[in-house]
Amino acid sequence: MKKVYFIIIFSILSFTIAFTGCAKRGTITGGPKDTIPPAILSSHPENYQTNFNAQEIRITFNELIKVKDISKQLIISPPMKNQPTILPQGSASKFISIRIKDTLQPNTTYSFNFGQSITDNNEGNPYSQYKYVFSTGSYIDSLAIIGKIKDAVEQKPDNFVSVQLYDAQTYTDSTAYNEVPLYVTNTLDSLKFFSLENLKEGQYYIVALKDKNNNYKFDPKADKIGFLKNVITIPNDTVFELELFKEETPFKAVKPIQETKNKLYMGFEGDPKNAKIKIKNGEEDVPVRMTKFPQTGKDSVQLFIPILKADSLNITVSNGDFEKSFTTKLKELKTKDSLSITPKPTGVLHFRDQFRLITTTPIEKIDQEKITLLDKDSVKVSFALEYRLFENEIILDFQKKENQKYALTALPGAFEDFYGTINDTLAVGISTKSYTDYGNLKVNLKSVKRFPLILQILTSDGTVKESAVSTGERTLQFDAIEPNQYTLRVIYDDNENKKWDTGNFLEKRQAEEIEYYPKEIDVRANWDVEQDF
Repeated sequence: MKKVYFIIIFSILSFTIAFTGCAKRGTITGGPKDTIPPAILSSHPENYQTNFNAQEIRITFNELIKVKDISKQLIISPPMKNQPTILPQGSASKFISIRIKDTLQPNTTYSFNFGQSITDNNEGNPYSQYKYVFSTGSYIDSLAIIGKIKDAVEQKPDNFVSVQLYDAQTYTDSTAYNEVPLYVTNTLDSLKFFSLENLKEGQYYIVALKDKNNNYKFDPKADKIGFLKNVITIPNDTVFELELFKEETPFKAVKPIQETKNKLYMGFEGDPKNAKIKIKNGEEDVPVRMTKFPQTGKDSVQLFIPILKADSLNITVSNGDFEKSFTTKLKELKTKDSLSITPKPTGVLHFRDQFRLITTTPIEKIDQEKITLLDKDSVKVSFALEYRLFENEIILDFQKKENQKYALTALPGAFEDFYGTINDTLAVGISTKSYTDYGNLKVNLKSVKRFPLILQILTSDGTVKESAVSTGERTLQFDAIEPNQYTLRVIYDDNENKKWDTGNFLEKRQAEEIEYYPKEIDVRANWDVEQDF
């Protein structure tokens, strides 16, 4: 017995040691990862039910699922005034409950597209683009149209773009602003193509919206819009293309507020550059200078006024069709704006860049006799000056030579601002590189649709680095460009104002056409690049 007992214990120990050794050499993984999405076992009422009159829909799955991001992913067409209650959200369950709170329209086909919102509980595998469809009439509408979304300016369109159909018989110019559409779909977060399904035969107007408020109504201040001018007829096998653009907001001023002892801020919508400002202190006219806000992205301008004693000012703002008067009370503030000048750029000045002096207060006088520009051999360099009030900057234009150093000196009194303050001595050093540090780019325009056009060279972040207008020239040369990866685009300048113009929905005007070269252009130092576009 002892011998048999020993053999049994030895066998158990040997097996344990062998198993432990194996454990040291590998890891138990638990088997292959689950990549199978959940499956539907049943739905009540059944999917594609006709003569539908239920208040609740229940969809049962073969495993625990989660419903996530339902507010973005779920598309109900036609839209419901009162959104249904979808349960559960966030917690795991084997079913989805849809409780309808709206009065359903008669003889209408409804579709619930869940997008990517339904996933299994463990691995997050989506049940992609699941649709539940029913009709309150005796049949399911089955017609469909397809199309593509693009952006008027950007190479890639926005995600979550709504595509909407309106009944042509009841459609007016105000419909897209005030009423929800008859049918709707959404490109969600990954598609630029769309499909509108379960449609009735008929005539419709089609509109696409990058709908910030998710209310299916066009808000020109916030939304991009794309549209087709003419009615479309369904059935139709055309692949429709809708191009999104942001309308130019009409100018509107907001009541100015005092910021310092000698400056007001004025908020605005639209383009303020041509706005006229008149200020009165009682019956007395108050001089004013308007400049843009020094930081980008601010929808405000600066209004510089003299330091004066007044309880309030009457300010009238006009620009195009807009005119409005405001009363702004003044406070006793200690801080005031004073003159300072900042050179841009500092260090290296590229051949295609402008040398600028940015001022904090508006400049009234420039004495060019007190400004000198010397090269590295102390030889005077001739230059021209241009002051831009709205930008609050002085442009210094001169012929740049390679491998050169320049010294700019502005003595006291060279610049005098709106308040009679003169500058302190300003000394700035800048230098240029060799032409071999830059590349040259020649662009040959092929198959041009029409002239005039604007050829633009963009950096990877969308900044326009270079631009040229062509009224017929098919070869455009850009010398001494900084080495970089660039994108080319052409703007067809149909109104010949040398800039891109957006569209207008009410005027049924599309944005000016833009074409991109599909690949980046690699411009390297000391290279000559010739590119057909």
